[in-house]
Amino acid sequence: MQSVLLDTPAGITARLGWDPKIAEHDRKRLLAKEIIAERLGIEEKAVRVERESPGTFGFHTQLIAEVAGAEVPLSVRNANFRAATVVAVADPAVPIGLDLRDAHPDDAELRVMKRHSHLFDEDDLGVLLAHWTRVQAVRDADGRGTRVAADHVRLDSARTKGWIPDRRVFYQLSDLSRDGWIITLAYGAHPA
Repeated sequence: MQSVLLDTPAGITARLGWDPKIAEHDRKRLLAKEIIAERLGIEEKAVRVERESPGTFGFHTQLIAEVAGAEVPLSVRNANFRAATVVAVADPAVPIGLDLRDAHPDDAELRVMKRHSHLFDEDDLGVLLAHWTRVQAVRDADGRGTRVAADHVRLDSARTKGWIPDRRVFYQLSDLSRDGWIITLAYGAHPA
């Protein structure tokens, strides 16, 4: 599988990988192992990446990494779209969220984006994609995902900060786009 290191804020490491022959679950585990091994200065084969047990039906599980049977104190987030996967790793105290989209969405995807975007000019594809991926990344960072309607996410006019009004958490937004993929990272402040 091909993968590239993405340009991320300090303390967060992310990689984009793509291979249509590798299943989504395998891609995210391979990328997580690569990042964690690099961060810890160990060989990839020493890192075991598993999926946490679902808490309830519909619960979106996250990846958990272990080295020598002990859980690694890092948070692992991922997003998938078709044959591509992006994985980000950070300190667990830093809330992060990701979204990954093709730069050329199909008609069905465009209809969903336009229905929930509330932009004045929904025909500007670049603006629509930037807005939509930022909204989705904020929902992912928030942790409630689809339980929060996309319409409830707010972005500042520069689209560099996002939040959900019922919580007092603001997320910085970084564009990590690369190789025809629109990638957005939402991240909260490291606790003081």
